[in-house]
Amino acid sequence: MSILIDETTRVIVQGFTGDKASFHAKEMIAYGTNVVGGVTPGKGGKHHLERPVFDTVKDAARETGATASLVFVPPPYCADAIMEAADAGLKLVCVITDGIPAQDMMRVKRYLLRYPKEARTMVVGPNCAGIISAGRAMLGIMPGHIYRRGNIGIVSRSGTLGYEAAAQLNALGLGVTTSVGIGGDPINGSSFLDHLKLFEQDPDTEAVVMIGEIGGPQEAEAARWVSEHMTKPVVGYVAGLTAPKGRRMGHAGAIISAAGDSAAEKAQIMQSYGLSVAPSASELGATVASVLESHVARRVA
Repeated sequence: MSILIDETTRVIVQGFTGDKASFHAKEMIAYGTNVVGGVTPGKGGKHHLERPVFDTVKDAARETGATASLVFVPPPYCADAIMEAADAGLKLVCVITDGIPAQDMMRVKRYLLRYPKEARTMVVGPNCAGIISAGRAMLGIMPGHIYRRGNIGIVSRSGTLGYEAAAQLNALGLGVTTSVGIGGDPINGSSFLDHLKLFEQDPDTEAVVMIGEIGGPQEAEAARWVSEHMTKPVVGYVAGLTAPKGRRMGHAGAIISAAGDSAAEKAQIMQSYGLSVAPSASELGATVASVLESHVARRVA
C-alpha cells in the first residue's frame, strides 16, 4: 500500500497551463500518475497535454472525478486556490508554490477548520517537493527515477534531503513506500505528526525516516508521539548543525529563535524519545539499514 496517493488517484493540476506546471505535469504523467485534467481560469474548454482544462476546481472535480490537486499557482493567489480546492471537496491538495505569506496560510488553516475533521482536506506544503508513491504515482517535482519501491517511509521538511535519503536507500538495495515533503515554511498545511500517523497505519511501511530542520517545535512534538504510540522504528535527522542563531537559513521556517530550535537540541530531543538519529546527512541510508537489521533481529528473537 501507499499513503495519500497511488496509481488510481485522480489528479488535477491548478495553474495547469503555466510553464513549470506543464513541465512537471508531463513528468508526472510519464511516471504513471493519473492526471485527469487541470485548472486555469479563463482557459476552460481547451485541452493541454491532451487533458481537459477547466475554469474552476469545482468544474474539474465534477467532470473528472478528481480527488487530489497539485498547486502551481503564484503566491498572491495561492491561498484562494487551496481554499477553492477544499470547497470543491478534494481530499488532498499538494502545494509546490513558495513565497506564500504566512498570514495567507493562517487564513487557509482557519478556513479548513469549518469542515468536519473526517471530511477535511489534507494540505501538503506549501514550499515543498511533493509526494511520491514509489513506482506508482508522483504528485510533485521530485526526480522519480531515484525512488525504488520498498518498505521505508520518508517525511521531510527539506525536498533535497528527501531525495538524498531515497538515493542512499536505493544504493543499499532498499526502497520507499511513500515520500512526503511537508515544506519548510513556518506555517504549513500538515505536519510530521500527521504523516507519521498514516505511516503507522500502512502495513507495507516497516520503518520511517523523519528529516527535520532548525526552527519550530514540529520535530519534538512528533518524537514525543513516536515514543508513545508508534510501533515502527523511526530514524531522525535534523539539518542545520552549523546554523547561527537568529539568522534565516533557506526556508522561511528555518530560523533558530528559541530554546529547542537548534539542530543539536532537536537531535537530542529525538534521541531522548528513543529515535535513532543519523549523525550526518551522508549516513541516512546506513542508519536506516542498521536500524532495520536490529528491528528484524528483535522480531525473530
